Amino acid sequence: MAMFDKKILAHKLRRRGKSIIEIANNLKVSKSTASLWCREIKLTDKQLERLNASKIAGGHKGRMIGAGVNKQRRLDAIQLGVTEGEKQVGKLFDRDLTMLAVALFWAEGAKTGSRFMFINSDPEMILCMYRYLREVEGIDNERFHVTIQINRVHEERIQKILKFWSKLLSLPLHQFSKPYYVNVIPKKIYENHDTYYGIARLGVRGGSSLQYKLLGYIDALKKSNNHMSG
Repeated sequence: MAMFDKKILAHKLRRRGKSIIEIANNLKVSKSTASLWCREIKLTDKQLERLNASKIAGGHKGRMIGAGVNKQRRLDAIQLGVTEGEKQVGKLFDRDLTMLAVALFWAEGAKTGSRFMFINSDPEMILCMYRYLREVEGIDNERFHVTIQINRVHEERIQKILKFWSKLLSLPLHQFSKPYYVNVIPKKIYENHDTYYGIARLGVRGGSSLQYKLLGYIDALKKSNNHMSG
């Protein structure tokens, strides 16, 4: 098609409310050429509204595609980390469990008083500490006691919550203390309301020596870390 014919067709397409990009793509010319041909064509308010709406929709679609690409990249990176982690970690032996327990206790263990108490809302962390206490320290199940701290808005779910922790730790319900309810009314309802199981306080009866032992390990880690950094 001759350039003159393309220019005539460009005018027709513009009068129909087509965008400059649509015209350029249709006629296989540059955007600047299409814009030059159509600069004298005035669009109606309705046509301008259509073009703006199309532009907004196109931008939204582009953002959605970009978000999808970013999400997939994130998922791929996470899966790569999982694969690499499984390869590097492997089976946990007693020393591994001990170092893991020391780090957890350093972060969330009771440092004062003469008692052993580990506190967290993450069931996997509680389970890691419980496994260390059972497998490495040889603590009998009868010595464990657990207190659940949770907002009072969950009071109607408390039996389900207690059974969750009881099953996770293989501990009978009579080794659970009366739940400690937080009476502050939350400002909003969280999406995980029905899957939140509160904060577990995992204690060991007669566990003061165990607390002192882990505090000693923490001190040794501090000194080792300071030595390496020096």
